[in-house]
Amino acid sequence: MTVCLFTLFDTPVGSCAIAWTERGVVGIHLPEGRERDTLARVLQRFPDAREAVPPPAIQCAVDEIIALLSGEASDLSTVVLDMEQVSPFHRRVYEVARAIPPGATSSYGNIAARLDAPGSARAVGQALGRNPFAIVVPCHRVLAAGGKLGGFSANGGIVTKLRLLSIESARAKGPSPMFEGDGEFGFDTALAVAHLRGSDPKLAQLIDSVGPFRMRLRRAPSVFGALAEAIVYQQLNGKAAATIYARLCALFPHAHEGPTPAHILRASDEKLRSAGLSGSKLLSLRDLARRAGDGGLPDLAEIHRLENEEIVERLTQVRGVGRWTAEMFLMSRLGRPDVLPVDDFGIRKGFAVAFKKREMPAPKVLEKYGARWKPYRTVASWYLWRAADQASE
Repeated sequence: MTVCLFTLFDTPVGSCAIAWTERGVVGIHLPEGRERDTLARVLQRFPDAREAVPPPAIQCAVDEIIALLSGEASDLSTVVLDMEQVSPFHRRVYEVARAIPPGATSSYGNIAARLDAPGSARAVGQALGRNPFAIVVPCHRVLAAGGKLGGFSANGGIVTKLRLLSIESARAKGPSPMFEGDGEFGFDTALAVAHLRGSDPKLAQLIDSVGPFRMRLRRAPSVFGALAEAIVYQQLNGKAAATIYARLCALFPHAHEGPTPAHILRASDEKLRSAGLSGSKLLSLRDLARRAGDGGLPDLAEIHRLENEEIVERLTQVRGVGRWTAEMFLMSRLGRPDVLPVDDFGIRKGFAVAFKKREMPAPKVLEKYGARWKPYRTVASWYLWRAADQASE
């Protein structure tokens, strides 16, 4: 007699479950409303199953599922499935669906065509609706005709489907060339907003109040140019900072995209101070220029290969560039989707307003609560800023 075992495990979307036999995985369950409901769902399907510590192969599958749901690179292609109780047609559907990579989608009709059964789109949908191997067989990546979402049998329905797609989209699209001009983000902001709605009802209320996500990216000729402008703007109101930065650029009339590191290093203190720079900002600009010149500052090609924390660590080595400045760079220049500046006054104030708190949260509290917004904390941050703005009107 085949013995069925199972375990529950935590993921960024909640408590999931995996069941297995000696032949491989027989079931994966996405979270129900509560952990005990997920447990009940497992036992409903496998009444004789007992909880156990996963063997190495199953633990590897668990780790890869957690990684994928965290927005990280993941390879589920090697997970062995026990399909002894699965019909031959369903097996073929699941095999084709497993070939859809994270960040991509297919349709019921396309899968039917791949099976050389073009009239069986409805049967494909029924097979995926009974998919016992959620995530490993990524039925959430299969859409209806015309790109419509179609159904989803897991708890939460379409909201859960959107959430899974949004997590994968953020990773798959990766960084976009944000220095080629002002514009939109390199990830699907509609999926991001849907993900936030599904992950936090209170934030969903704020989204309804504010309306569509309208944050735009700002062009800069280089990493140096973006940080030079950021240093000038620090601790000044927008109009005063813009005036000083315009004067700085005017000192070098042939530099159509702003001063270069060589310009800053060759200019005298008197010339730079004439633009209105403070002594501290002058020193910061010179340090920035030196680091750009000797390779200490990453260029565009390198910075797109770095993770967020690596970028913060590199940039904060520059005099006058703190974590907040680096995080603003990640958000407004690189368009990174998952940044939450927990020390930012406006974000903390917006959280207090939107969540009806008497006091602004401590950074650690905000960091812990905001984990549920991954991998789209940049979008959540923008909405919190809008909440702070509304409160000040």
